[in-house]
Amino acid sequence: MNITRRKTLALIGGGVIAAATATGYAVTRAPDKATLPWSLAGTYTDPRKQALSYALLAPNPHNRQPWIVDLSVDHEITLFADIDKLLPETDPLNRQITVGLGCFLEVMRMAAAQDGYRIDLQLFPDGQNDSHLDTRPIARAVFVKDPAQKPDPLFQHVMSRRSNKEPFDIARPVAPNALSKIETAILEDIQFGGSVDPQDIAELRELTHVALKIEVETPRTYQESVELFRIGHREVNANPDGIDFSGPLFETLHLTGMFSRETASDTSSTAYKSGLDAVLANTDTAMGHVWLVSNTNTRLDQIKAGQSWVRLNLSTTALGLGLQPLSQVLQEYPEMGTEYQTIHNLLAPNGGTVQMLGRIGYGRQVAPSPRWPLEAKIAQT
Repeated sequence: MNITRRKTLALIGGGVIAAATATGYAVTRAPDKATLPWSLAGTYTDPRKQALSYALLAPNPHNRQPWIVDLSVDHEITLFADIDKLLPETDPLNRQITVGLGCFLEVMRMAAAQDGYRIDLQLFPDGQNDSHLDTRPIARAVFVKDPAQKPDPLFQHVMSRRSNKEPFDIARPVAPNALSKIETAILEDIQFGGSVDPQDIAELRELTHVALKIEVETPRTYQESVELFRIGHREVNANPDGIDFSGPLFETLHLTGMFSRETASDTSSTAYKSGLDAVLANTDTAMGHVWLVSNTNTRLDQIKAGQSWVRLNLSTTALGLGLQPLSQVLQEYPEMGTEYQTIHNLLAPNGGTVQMLGRIGYGRQVAPSPRWPLEAKIAQT
């Protein structure tokens, strides 16, 4: 996670800059091993691995990278959910995880098309459970060389796509016509919505602010995130999923004992209070919002929502816009019930499920998120 001046001033406290100078090389190390998959994307000769090398860069909740693939059948990929990567507290129905798997499948499809392959995709070939994911396959994909297959123009933005969790420039509005350009990327059966109207922005800033605070102030949902904190380059390199806190400041705070999973869990600590202030402040810099709605809420809908979400993210990237998902208000646990109903009344007044919501705006460039190498995501048969 890159850190802005605002976060720096909120977190450093007395003496941290001096400590950073004293600790030297250790705090300047970047998690190079964890970002290596971004450099290896597109370097494989097997067309399936080539497509997968891009797919594993797709956005997903809490950067859990909840995918495992089986390559034991020639010309085929079978995708499974990694049951060890679920989020039972904040995503009790595994809806968000399924959306992330949809993102993975869409980037895989685009990468295959780039090399002239059509993917014949069968979703949930052995059936599915709408209450929870299990060990049955999510999808079976057959790679077919097809001279008629055309590249997807959005693919060119895969390597620069990010989920931008930094503040946006509140002095720079987003033009209304940006929304119509974004909408063209959305697939059938998923409804796109968006607004850059100041009144709508204010209302959604407030609602997403409240929802984020509920998640952080609910001990079990917050602790789920804390347990996924990866603090410093060593932790990130060793376990490159979860929430990345790397860079000189976080390295120093960690080495000096000012930031750890224990201090983050202590609601009386400076680390907790400053962290809460920082993440809440981000919602207040939204310069517009975008959302996706499905008529029903089946696993197929969730996959389609993920396919559309990554396309939306690539479309915002093409326009130079930052995008951050604000999923807290869409989560299906009891403490979020009132806010969940409010957002649905607001964004899906005629019924349906709001599958994704995000803030948009212009912001600084951010580094790529850590990823497990492709080889770690191939099932051993």
